[in-house]
Amino acid sequence: MPPTGSRSILQVHPTRRCNLRCRHCYSASGPDVDATTELKHLLQVTDDAAALGYDVLSVSGGEPLLYSSLPELLARAKSNRLRTTVTSNGLLLTERRLAELDGLVDVLAMSLDGRPESHAAMRQSSRAFSTMKSRLGAVRASGVAFGFVFTLTMSNVAEMEYVAQFAAEHGAGLVQVHPLEAEGAAAMNLRNQVPDSRECAFAIVEAARLEREYGLRIQVDITHRQEIQREPESFLAFPRSPRSPQSPQRPEGPIGTWLSPLVVETDGTVSPLAYGFPREFRLGTLDRASLPELADRWDPEPFLDLCRRAADRLTAGERTLVNWYEEITQESRKPYATM
Repeated sequence: MPPTGSRSILQVHPTRRCNLRCRHCYSASGPDVDATTELKHLLQVTDDAAALGYDVLSVSGGEPLLYSSLPELLARAKSNRLRTTVTSNGLLLTERRLAELDGLVDVLAMSLDGRPESHAAMRQSSRAFSTMKSRLGAVRASGVAFGFVFTLTMSNVAEMEYVAQFAAEHGAGLVQVHPLEAEGAAAMNLRNQVPDSRECAFAIVEAARLEREYGLRIQVDITHRQEIQREPESFLAFPRSPRSPQSPQRPEGPIGTWLSPLVVETDGTVSPLAYGFPREFRLGTLDRASLPELADRWDPEPFLDLCRRAADRLTAGERTLVNWYEEITQESRKPYATM
């Protein structure tokens, strides 16, 4: 199964403004960060992405609820028949804000970093947990499907049970366990907390146990080496080209049929796979050209070669479990990455 499943995702970050300053924030957002994306760019890229084969608009941040044009953006996505997801810290999910989003959000994801004291420490806010919890009644009453995102570190796998129990008690449909990546604020604050293979293995075993105990779906964003061996194209590790053995074959079809997620950062940069992905591999910026133009001009060969090299290294190695996004990002930073 590809990292994003059967869905093709356009992920946008309309603002880096946030009411919290989380220690693990990959986009280094915060209360004093005013960077936003013009709505006209996001509306156009949503139209274009739908035409190019994307079927999900995922809105993150920063805190998306601080983006005043969020309802308009989601409405445009729905008019293009895109499924919509919004990732929030949950503090601003009042009845009024939820009413503004009525019918526009298919899945709401809220962050939960373990027990209340752990959540507060990671969010650097004594009220982060209590305020989020106080909003859950309104969330349930709105009828929107919701779940929680738990960031796995080297020291918190034991807190997965608290998260699963909390999610089940409050009516969530999913817990997503995502390994910490040393990007943004996390690169400064938590570099030594990136979970290793052993910790990832513990998380997978614990997730299976908790699913049985709480009747809740728990998704762990960790890839087994055999998945890459069995289905390399799903990880963009396309076979070598017969005409050029040093380069992978190029995939056929519109970009939305093979590259997911495609990320629009707050400054309009369009990048493959992840926020902050090295600029050498970006498609370009939306203030210079439309998404179809950027896709047509982009030479994917360096990026695809990067994926092929990462897959070759992982399948030949001894580690059984890996975080594909972290691995491909680390591969991109090697001296020969763009050669």
